[in-house]
Amino acid sequence: MKFAEFKKMVDNKDGSVFVKDQSVSKIKNLEAILDIVNKINQTLILEDVLLLVLKNALELTNSERGFIVLIDPSGDLEYKVGLDSEGNQLPKESFSISTSVVKDVYTTGQSKFIEGVHSDADFDPSRSILRLELQTILCSPLITENKKIGVVYVDSKHLHKVKVSEITNTFEILAGQAATAIRNAQLYANQISAYNALDEANKQLIQAERKALKASIDSEIGQALQGLVHLALLETESSMRVIEAAQKNLGTKNKISSASDFDRISLKLKVAADSISKIQKYAQALLETSIMNLNKDSGDLNKTIQSVIRYISPIKTFSKIVFKTEFNNLPIVHYDSEQIQQLLVHIFTNSAQAKPNATINIKTYSENEKVVVVCSDDGPGIPHYISDLVFNPPSAEKPGYGLFLCKNIIDRHSGEINLSKTEIGTRIVFSLPIV
Repeated sequence: MKFAEFKKMVDNKDGSVFVKDQSVSKIKNLEAILDIVNKINQTLILEDVLLLVLKNALELTNSERGFIVLIDPSGDLEYKVGLDSEGNQLPKESFSISTSVVKDVYTTGQSKFIEGVHSDADFDPSRSILRLELQTILCSPLITENKKIGVVYVDSKHLHKVKVSEITNTFEILAGQAATAIRNAQLYANQISAYNALDEANKQLIQAERKALKASIDSEIGQALQGLVHLALLETESSMRVIEAAQKNLGTKNKISSASDFDRISLKLKVAADSISKIQKYAQALLETSIMNLNKDSGDLNKTIQSVIRYISPIKTFSKIVFKTEFNNLPIVHYDSEQIQQLLVHIFTNSAQAKPNATINIKTYSENEKVVVVCSDDGPGIPHYISDLVFNPPSAEKPGYGLFLCKNIIDRHSGEINLSKTEIGTRIVFSLPIV
């Protein structure tokens, strides 16, 4: 009989049914089940649900101890919780019952109710049951939505004269409702775990974006300053040359006042030129300090690359990018994972900006006491006339700054970075020493 039918009978106080079944105590059992179901459905915390189910199963069956085992991701039955009749939790070592009974119940999906184990001629008791001197065993599968998720088991050393029909109408109903509550708690736990993983990924993504943004802002400022001072310096030097030429042409015809004016102009231009040179140095320093100091630690470079791909993939810039990886076993190396992440973000961003739907291939391997990372794409590639300048500071010929920053990162790690020749797209190879 199903739980819904039992509940309807209890609600309607249908005494005729119980008279027919000749089970006066059944009403109390059914009301107890309703109370138990109400309790276990008030929480979605898996540990709480398991304890409530087991505690009430022990009380309902007047058993001395009980256990719940659930199926794990690999398909094996895993001990989850054990209780005695006093409510004390039992360690896993106490789960020394007959595994054949539990496995049989789970495999067949059919309950086993055994009373008078030692006198049951139809039952072949296992050594563990005989050793523990068990007299009564109740074991039911936990099934929800036609899916088996585990087994609930209780036993006692005392003989319980309980009719099989009454057990079927109580313990199995409890097991069925417990299975639903346990499954709901598992789904809730999975949801919480997925939310935490997503939250952590979002935090990492925001952190990576902020680092990339900081480096970009610092570099943009440095690049703008470099361009401005370069132009101002050229103009100033040109003005000084014009003045010098004018002074030579005028010769002795110059008046003293004119010569004095030229001297003042020359002095002002010299001061301006010196000031611009200093600004240029500050701009260069700003570009270099956009990279933080090294904070090396031992790590797996493959995992660092995987984390970057995972964190940037949701960003709109990379929504159409296809990442393909070929990771070989790498030794543990010492490196600053945050700076290497920043380097990878720059390389991947360059590929995405050159071709929004590019395929980026990343390959790793180790050789000659170093780990090597090869990043290649199928984009338009870098123009040949600036290929020798890509790792240089920004200039009029090569305004970009990303690869310049990448080189700074690799240099600080005592590694190497190069632009490798390829017929299609761009291929950048960098390596870190194995320390």
